[in-house]
Amino acid sequence: MPDDTALDGELVVWESDRLSFERLQQRAHRRAATAVRAAEQWPAHFVAFDLLRAGADLTAQPYQARRAALEQLFADHRLNAPWTLCPSTTDPKQATDWLEWSTVALEGLVFKRLDQRYVPAFRAWRKYRSRHTTEAVIGAVTGAPAALTTALLGRLDADGRLQYAGRTTVLNLAVRQALAAELLQGGPAHPWTGWTFSASWGSREQLAVRLVEPVVVAEVAVDVSLDAAGRWRHPVRLERVRSDLTPSDVPLFGQEL
Repeated sequence: MPDDTALDGELVVWESDRLSFERLQQRAHRRAATAVRAAEQWPAHFVAFDLLRAGADLTAQPYQARRAALEQLFADHRLNAPWTLCPSTTDPKQATDWLEWSTVALEGLVFKRLDQRYVPAFRAWRKYRSRHTTEAVIGAVTGAPAALTTALLGRLDADGRLQYAGRTTVLNLAVRQALAAELLQGGPAHPWTGWTFSASWGSREQLAVRLVEPVVVAEVAVDVSLDAAGRWRHPVRLERVRSDLTPSDVPLFGQEL
C-alpha cells in the first residue's frame, strides 16, 4: 500500500460464521501483551468503502470516481485479507439480496449518491437497517410506576429459563398506559433477582430497574443485530402489548424471529 494513501472504512471481527462487534470492542480495550493475544485470537479485517487520497486529494471527486479508483487500488496491489473491499452495486435486486445476509449479523445497507463528494464530519449518506417485528417477555422496567421509561425484555431458553434479550427505546404514552394496567410487581422468585443491567452497550453504569412478573408479552420492532449471547445489540421499539400470547408463545432466546 503506497504511503500517500488514505482509505475510509471499518474494522470488523469474524467469529463463528458471523460478524462480532463485541469481540472488536474487547480488542479495543486491551493493552500491551493482552492486545497481541486478542489480535491472534480474534483477527480483524479492514473493510474499505472509500478512497480519500491516492497520491492526490480525491475528496472533491464524485463517489463514482472514488469507487473506481478504490477498486483499481485493490487490483493494482492485489490486496487481500486483512484488506477487504466492501461490496457495492447499483442493481436494486442485488441490494435486496444482500439484505438477506442477516444470519451473519449484517445490519443493513448504506446508500450513497454517485455524484456526491466526500464531506468530512458530515453524514451525506443514508443507512437502511433490516428490521422486523417479533415478540418478547417484559421482565423489568425503568422509571416510576406511574411514568415508565423503558422495558427490559427476555425470552425463555431451551431449558425454560428467562434470559435477558435487550431493552426498549423510551416508551411512548400509549404503551406506558397499556403497561401500567398489565404489569405486576415481581416477587422474590423472579428469575432475574440479583441481576444487574448496564445502562448502555459496553457501559459500566448500572440501570435502576424494577422487576415485574414475567408474564406480559409485547410485540417489538427490532433490527437483526444480535451479540454472541443472542441479545439485541440495539434498543428495540415496543409496539404493543400482546395479551393474546403467553411467554411460551415467544420465540426462544437467541432466535432472530
